Amino acid sequence: GNAKAFKFAEPKIDDLNFSFSGFKTSILYFIRKQEKENPDFIAENLNDICASVQFSIIQILMDKLKKAAKQYEIKEIAIAGGVSANSGLRNTLQDLAVQLGWNVYIPAFQYCTDNAGMIAIAGYHKYLNQDFVEQNVSPMARMEF
Repeated sequence: GNAKAFKFAEPKIDDLNFSFSGFKTSILYFIRKQEKENPDFIAENLNDICASVQFSIIQILMDKLKKAAKQYEIKEIAIAGGVSANSGLRNTLQDLAVQLGWNVYIPAFQYCTDNAGMIAIAGYHKYLNQDFVEQNVSPMARMEF
């Protein structure tokens, strides 16, 4: 898709915090408006919509990263987790690194796992230890092994 086909409102937060609620709302309103004019808008433009959303998110992330790197005088940048498998993010970060003289560390794709892998391995170890709970258990944010 065309990453510059559609422009969405970007967050106006001056510090290093993130909030995508306004961004998501701008996408929602944009889609609703376009669907009123053309009920087939999503089907006809899905690739461009997705590419434009991805492009916008990457720009937001890179703007914050540039600001943080400058503010804290950081030249070593690493990304990890499932998001680090995103080729658009990887390419943009590498391009930015060349421009700004950063050393970037990006894991190979096979090491770009997300929380699902972590949860699965935790469940596997619980299973191996026959560590089961009743169905009336309350969720816990932190587990001990």
